[in-house]
Amino acid sequence: MESNCKVSLITYTPEPEKIMAAAAKLCYSSSNIQGLMDNLQEENVINFIDMLARLGHESPFEHINFTFGIEGVSRSLTHQLVRHRIGSSYSQKSQRYVREGQFQYVIPPEIKKLPKAHQLYIDTMEQLQKAYDDLANILFEEHYKSLIENGTSEKKAKSLAEKQAIEDARFVLPNACETKIVVTMNARALFNFFHHRCCNRAQWEIRFVATEMLRLVQAVAPTVFKYSGPNCIKGQCPEGAMTCGKIQEVRENFQKLGSE
Repeated sequence: MESNCKVSLITYTPEPEKIMAAAAKLCYSSSNIQGLMDNLQEENVINFIDMLARLGHESPFEHINFTFGIEGVSRSLTHQLVRHRIGSSYSQKSQRYVREGQFQYVIPPEIKKLPKAHQLYIDTMEQLQKAYDDLANILFEEHYKSLIENGTSEKKAKSLAEKQAIEDARFVLPNACETKIVVTMNARALFNFFHHRCCNRAQWEIRFVATEMLRLVQAVAPTVFKYSGPNCIKGQCPEGAMTCGKIQEVRENFQKLGSE
């Protein structure tokens, strides 16, 4: 079964821009924290955060967090996603504990637009599903039999045998296999993530997810993420000879994204 990507912003630090501004101002103020919070005016918050963002003073941005629900993506994507470790937390659907009965999968656009390749891809997914099911069933029967013979109760034997079976059967599942993941990042971690993964040279799936995440956080903290996106939106492309060569188009696209 084909899967469709969905990115949602589950929750985030309340009043993120005010919290961040108060944390930054505390470094230069003798006022108490509540006093700082009470005296922050919206215009002053916006101007202050904009200044910090432009100057690259990023440590205060670590005080605000954003949690996303990401569904209908491939395990190929999540292997890339979890490489962003600093200031980030992840919880992903486990193939050790969840049986992949009729697993969903992601089809790359370049494969999907070619009928012959598309059919071969689907046929391969169906073969892998059958192999997974057959392996899981064979392993379950063997483990269950062994556990019963060793005196394990029927209920516990079924539970243990199922876990042991799918733990090994999952090895035949493809990178295309659909997964779900909850991701929490602070704003500074997101800056870095967007720099790398919104770039045209990023893999298509994670680029789509990163751009959706940026669109969602810009809606709730527009000043914080005003300058976010690939590195080339506010400077030269860092990719050198490997540049996509579309810097003006990229800048226009992300300017539109921020105004949506």
